[in-house]
Amino acid sequence: MVDITHKVTTLREATAEAIVKTSSQTTIDAIQNNAVPKGNVFEMAKAAGLLGVKKTPDLLPDCHPLPIEYTGIEYEINGLEIIISMTVKTIYKTGVEVEAMHGASIVALTVYDMLKPIDKNVEISTIRLKSKKGGKSSFKINSEGLTADVVVCSDTISKGKGEDKAGEAIIEKLKSLGVPSQKSIIPDEADEIIQKLKNTKADLLIFTGGTGVGPRDVTPQTLEPLLDIKLKGVEEQMRSYGQNRMPYAMFSRSIAGIKDGKLILALPGSTKGAAESMDAIFPHVLHAFKVIEGKRHD
Repeated sequence: MVDITHKVTTLREATAEAIVKTSSQTTIDAIQNNAVPKGNVFEMAKAAGLLGVKKTPDLLPDCHPLPIEYTGIEYEINGLEIIISMTVKTIYKTGVEVEAMHGASIVALTVYDMLKPIDKNVEISTIRLKSKKGGKSSFKINSEGLTADVVVCSDTISKGKGEDKAGEAIIEKLKSLGVPSQKSIIPDEADEIIQKLKNTKADLLIFTGGTGVGPRDVTPQTLEPLLDIKLKGVEEQMRSYGQNRMPYAMFSRSIAGIKDGKLILALPGSTKGAAESMDAIFPHVLHAFKVIEGKRHD
């Protein structure tokens, strides 16, 4: 299956539609009067649809098992057609479009099976996805025009005794989002961190390194007093995301805030820690610029 471990959990919702066509008003009357020999069509089909949604990953090889937290089934009779609407919700890392469509198809097939003894011309028509929300399409972020500075804080790398990989991982993520960036390397010194903060012309300034609990880890205590606003929710998201993947993430002191209309981040210095922090908050953290612009226009 496709790897979704890097994705963040959001509310996901999908609605699918299926149409069953009957051949006569007599069939419709039998449904409405609960006179179909096999039983109550709508109730039986609803039960089958619920099972169909739950069984989706058992039948589609590349479909992830996920917690289904709501399934709603509605019927509408339009002339000789029965319109089936199936809505599925979950709070998870991937969407429920396939579950909704599979459930709707099972409902339609059950309706067909129950009606075929009294209507030899009943048929299943369109099965389609009507709507979905909760994934990338619901949280579109415009990164056009934004620029970033990436600052690697490391005594070892600044002396040429080590290779930077964390900064490169951050730059690669920014590149995928269409945000051009440039990188610099400095030692773990408060004065140099302050100078980078004061001198940056970029909209986004990302430090990597110096967020642990070692004697030379000074990035958080250097940046915090200089921020206009702390974004505690962003900090919590990075730590929570990391903690779910590695227990030592609890020692990270990642920082997020606003300074002079710029977004300031301080991420772990390890390659994995930096990459996971970027996955945890991007691209959604760029919404901060929309909020900042809104305040400027007030």
